[in-house]
Amino acid sequence: MQDNFQVKMDEFLPLRDVVFNTLRQAILTGDLKPGERLMEIHLANKLGVSRTPIREAIRKLELEGLVTMIPRRGAEVAQITEKSMNDVLEVRRAMDALCVELACDRITDEELENLKKACEGFEQAVKTKDAKKIAHADVVLHDIIVQATGNQRLVQLVNNLSEQMYRYRFEYIKDFSQHERLVEEHRIIYESIVNKNKETASEAAKTHIDNQKKAIIKQIRLDREKH
Repeated sequence: MQDNFQVKMDEFLPLRDVVFNTLRQAILTGDLKPGERLMEIHLANKLGVSRTPIREAIRKLELEGLVTMIPRRGAEVAQITEKSMNDVLEVRRAMDALCVELACDRITDEELENLKKACEGFEQAVKTKDAKKIAHADVVLHDIIVQATGNQRLVQLVNNLSEQMYRYRFEYIKDFSQHERLVEEHRIIYESIVNKNKETASEAAKTHIDNQKKAIIKQIRLDREKH
């Protein structure tokens, strides 16, 4: 059991939500590994809480597809499978293409300036070689594009998927050999939006997802060989 995550108390949130958020982040960032057992007593002791909020958190994580209940073994962190990744990326690919096309038409000057800063922020994050910082900078950049669509329903759908996507994207971001490519893809997407070139923006967004997919499949297969 990895021990490099802890509860961050929040005076505005009930304890069960704090525990849920803590475990969820640990799964999304790989501190809790796919296939790792979630032992209620161990987690309760580690996080300094009773077993009740742990049990509630595990139930909610199961509903999100991040935890699997195995007969006679209990709760485990859900595996990252090619099928689950394909399902998420297939939908995300179409949504990202739609987002950049709409952003070409609707992005404001202020959002464009924020997007430029986010691209620069991502490049700075890459230099740190800190996967969590890079992942965060990546999310910030994509969020600006999604918000620029001005379509609340689309924002909602993308946000729901983003949680699932984060796990796969994190696997990808941990692969340092991909970083230069990511910086370049972001630059092309940004410039296409500046020039209101929908076709180039859409193709770049799809390529961005396709490259992630190839890299993550490679990672999943390597992990499978190790076990």
